[in-house]
Amino acid sequence: MFSLLKFTSLLHYAYRSGSLPAVLFLCLFLNTAVCQTVNFDSLTSVVVEKKPSSFSEVDELFNNFKRDTLKMKYLAEESAKNHYYTGQSFAYNMLGVQARNKSSYDVSINYHRMALSLAEKAKSVDLRVMSLNMMGVTYRRMDAVRSALDYHKLALSIAENTPSKHESILRSTAVSLNSIGNIYLTLKQFDLAEEQFRKALKIEEQLNNKLGLAINYQNLGYVMEGKDSLDIALQNYKKSLKYNEEIDSKLGIMICHNSIGQIYLKQNKPKQGLALIKPTIEVAGEFGDNFYIAMANINTGWALATLGDYKEAEKYLKQGLSVALQHNLQASIADSYNQLSNLKEKEGNYNDALQYLKKYHEYDEKILNEKNLQYTSDLIIKYDTEKKKNQIELLEKENEIVKIKLTQNNKILIFIGLTMLLFVGLLFIIYRQYKLRNERKLLLVEQQMMRSQMNPHFLFNSLNSIKLYIINNDKEKAVYYLNKFSKLIRTILASSQEKEISLADELETMELYINIENLRFSNKINYGVTVDRDLNLNNIKIPSLILQPFLENSIWHGLSTKEGEKIIHINIKNVGSSYINIEVLDNGVGRAKSAELKQKKVLKQKSIGIDLTRERLTNFAKNYRNMFSLTFEDLYDQNNEPKGTKVILQIPLT
Repeated sequence: MFSLLKFTSLLHYAYRSGSLPAVLFLCLFLNTAVCQTVNFDSLTSVVVEKKPSSFSEVDELFNNFKRDTLKMKYLAEESAKNHYYTGQSFAYNMLGVQARNKSSYDVSINYHRMALSLAEKAKSVDLRVMSLNMMGVTYRRMDAVRSALDYHKLALSIAENTPSKHESILRSTAVSLNSIGNIYLTLKQFDLAEEQFRKALKIEEQLNNKLGLAINYQNLGYVMEGKDSLDIALQNYKKSLKYNEEIDSKLGIMICHNSIGQIYLKQNKPKQGLALIKPTIEVAGEFGDNFYIAMANINTGWALATLGDYKEAEKYLKQGLSVALQHNLQASIADSYNQLSNLKEKEGNYNDALQYLKKYHEYDEKILNEKNLQYTSDLIIKYDTEKKKNQIELLEKENEIVKIKLTQNNKILIFIGLTMLLFVGLLFIIYRQYKLRNERKLLLVEQQMMRSQMNPHFLFNSLNSIKLYIINNDKEKAVYYLNKFSKLIRTILASSQEKEISLADELETMELYINIENLRFSNKINYGVTVDRDLNLNNIKIPSLILQPFLENSIWHGLSTKEGEKIIHINIKNVGSSYINIEVLDNGVGRAKSAELKQKKVLKQKSIGIDLTRERLTNFAKNYRNMFSLTFEDLYDQNNEPKGTKVILQIPLT
């Protein structure tokens, strides 16, 4: 047997001879139980005295010990005594990873911050990038989207601008890309997420890093599942499982089994799904990672609910919810409430189902909200701008060096000038293409909006109603409504030429629209408008015909099936100097009843009016400092019965 005394003697001999590779040889190839445990003190002593500056050397030396928090604390203490910042930074990062896996996020962040500070003292780019990435991963686990994206973006920027692209920098670049992709995935920006994962996958293929390949194929599976491409998602999950099995990653195998099981659930194969998912609860518990413990319980509950075992399903779902709440895992909390809502609906307990659904939306909106989406979009633009700026600055420095060295060579100077012109020309072409694509997209939205307003069914039914007056020889009403109809069509055509109109003109157009639609309801719809006294509607600009989709929804989804009095009312309210509120209220059957009726229809048509309106409002708000908001509110009477819907549209003025 290889003794501790012999190992220690060889270790110190290697150190005295100044050969750190010899130390690496001893630790990697004499990888006995003595080397892995008792001998850690001797290894630490040699490394702390020798002070290797390379992150990859330190990582290989301590690879077998980095999950042991006691050993990493010892390494940090010994490194601090000897002012060995590289070892101290490495140890703190490993301690931060273990704290994160146990959902001690504040402790994890603190360790990574200390690691970052020490990496800067050690002047180690590798450790700086690693520390920033690890902080980003921890914030992502906390669903702190902005902070996570900031740290990963900074890590990626440093890695990409490092001249020496050695293996550890390439791995850090892949980690940054993968993590940014995960953030886009959280925000349901699937195309952006896929782009980042494929970039990371290319680097991992170059490095032949099987763990990295497993992670990125798993994430591509999430993307495809998010796009409802379940067969392609399953292929990616199985590729990830293959790599995890090759490297014997118990954690990776557990994650893959959950994902594959989830696909089986979506493919209506609950027994196959449960067989894969349920055993992962015990595996997740062994790792002590609360994120995966919550995930395994929630998916098990989902599978059991699908199989009709509601009592057991509720037990697992509530267990997953308890872990998620205890450790503030907002995405898992939202998922738990969503599955509990589905479960209560299956049991026929609609009141509890509604309460859980409300909680699901509350937590889901904390993660996926317009501010986060806008922030992500702005950050993408900012990152691209900074990257181009850095490239231009680097190019300028290179040009200055060339000019100093080759002042006598006019041909090379001319060549450089032509190259610069070509570069500027390419940038201009790229900019023009980008601008044309945006203009084309805006034009497409406006065309779709126009088609929405000029709905053939609306035109046909309106003319039929007028024709009925003519047949009944009611000439006055026929002429009256024909004039209204022609004026409405003329107004719609005129408004479609304008991006913005006054609110006064918009309300006048909407009154014409209601008058025509009211023909089909025998004028039973009571329509009214209330405006705050201090508002001048002629000075307030909004996108043309922006209110029509909401009025149409109120009529056809809220009032068309309602018996008795039918009311639509618009309130225009002043909200300080920055906003106005436009409220569209109806006393219809409510959104829940409307959705129920829609499901019973043989022909189901997907409404695109509201989506188009959101896109038009987004383009409109780009010219203002403040952003618009659009919310829908269900109205209930004292008996908690639906009594209509309120749409609240907040329009920026500055």
